[in-house]
Amino acid sequence: MNAPSSLSSQDKWSQYIGGAWSEATSGEHLAIEDPGNESHIADVTLANRADIDSAVQAAKDCVTDRLLVDIKPAERGRMLCAMSDWLEANRDELAVLLSRDSGKTLTEAHWEVDNATTFLTYYGGLADKIEGRYIPLGGSVTGYAIPVPYGVSAHIVPWNYPLEIAARGLGPALAAGNAVVIKSPELDPLSIFALAMAADDVGVPPGAINVVCGYGHDAGAALTQHPDVNQITFTGSVATGQAVLRAAAERIVPSAVELGGKSAGIVLADADLDLVVEQTRWAIWGNSGQICSALSRLVVPDHLHDEIVDRLTTRAATLQPSHGLEDADLGAMISRLQLEKVESYVRQGVDSGAQLACGGERFDRSGHFFQPTVFAGVNNQSTIAQEEIFGPVLCVIPYSDIPQALQIANHSQYGLVAGVFGNDLQEVTWLADRLDAGQIFVNDWFVPAAEAPFGGFKKSGFGREKGQAAVDSYIQWKNVAITRPGRPT
Repeated sequence: MNAPSSLSSQDKWSQYIGGAWSEATSGEHLAIEDPGNESHIADVTLANRADIDSAVQAAKDCVTDRLLVDIKPAERGRMLCAMSDWLEANRDELAVLLSRDSGKTLTEAHWEVDNATTFLTYYGGLADKIEGRYIPLGGSVTGYAIPVPYGVSAHIVPWNYPLEIAARGLGPALAAGNAVVIKSPELDPLSIFALAMAADDVGVPPGAINVVCGYGHDAGAALTQHPDVNQITFTGSVATGQAVLRAAAERIVPSAVELGGKSAGIVLADADLDLVVEQTRWAIWGNSGQICSALSRLVVPDHLHDEIVDRLTTRAATLQPSHGLEDADLGAMISRLQLEKVESYVRQGVDSGAQLACGGERFDRSGHFFQPTVFAGVNNQSTIAQEEIFGPVLCVIPYSDIPQALQIANHSQYGLVAGVFGNDLQEVTWLADRLDAGQIFVNDWFVPAAEAPFGGFKKSGFGREKGQAAVDSYIQWKNVAITRPGRPT
């Protein structure tokens, strides 16, 4: 089958396996909807277990034939950088595709494309710096340890940032010499095919990158259970992550999992409240709150609670929804099901006695749009403060002193991100040292750093994405000890 001829105007998409485009064995297709107006935008071939077998076999052949490990690491890096350049050259068209596919605004789609290119460039530069070690063993023994790729790496990608998260995992996996099978999300798979198009165009070896789209219970389960998969990377819910980890444990397969969060930001008494409000605008209402590391709990001093809530509700009233390509303030949520889930949580919040300060309803228009929502005076024990809503819903929780603020922030099953807003260095660093989260932001919620390790504590998962630490998920160490014969004559 021929490669796709375009990005934004392509209405039929095939899977990419072993360096070639093909239809699924079942002949079935998945209809993809634009969340912003509920219109049909494309059909994608729907992978089943047989297609997963083909994709894994293609990746295994690449590993067996040493198509990646026998080339210079710098060449693997060149491939990743060339893929990054390809995405950059197609940035605007790819952003249009991503906006229509995911419902996010065009501005947010451009940011996601830019982040994807950054990850590929970063790991392209890191590929020839994954070094071994000399081990001093003394006498006539020479020892060294070399980093070895696991082999076939399976990546199950979520729908909230499909292109960015796929590139974030692909970069270190390929840099380390692994062949990758990506299972794209069935709700918005289209942008990930750009990685396959880029790989095809820049000459990545066949089987090194494979992209399929299928349902989680079918294709996803087949991938995590496949006997020839050597490593798994997963981003998604705790429940699905547990299923992935059970499958991995059954076969003793190493995994890196990011399972969401319920992140708290503590506002100190000396914080710049204008900064707090603007950071909150993006940290919980950006991408309609569909962000694993969203600022979903704002922990504020008692005496500032009402003022902060007033400022937030005023800011929320300025945010207008639109179809993503119209690029207003708020994009659509991914699906009607996700919209209904958020509505259910809002009802629970009201029933629990939390004050609904603003929002709480759908926008009266076509598409899956939900109002930016603020609950005031929230009890941190309540459902809306403890469970991940994955929507534009903010809980404002008052505190009386710094130890109580810390206790509130840490009282969660999650530990992905936490933050502090304030200028007292002693208070800020005291809190940063004690917050139970894998990443701490101070006065800026989303620091877009490919260089910094990202991952969670507690039920937010384990393993690290981003930074040099991400490579650890894709290598194992082989130690070699050479005993030399006696002295030469």
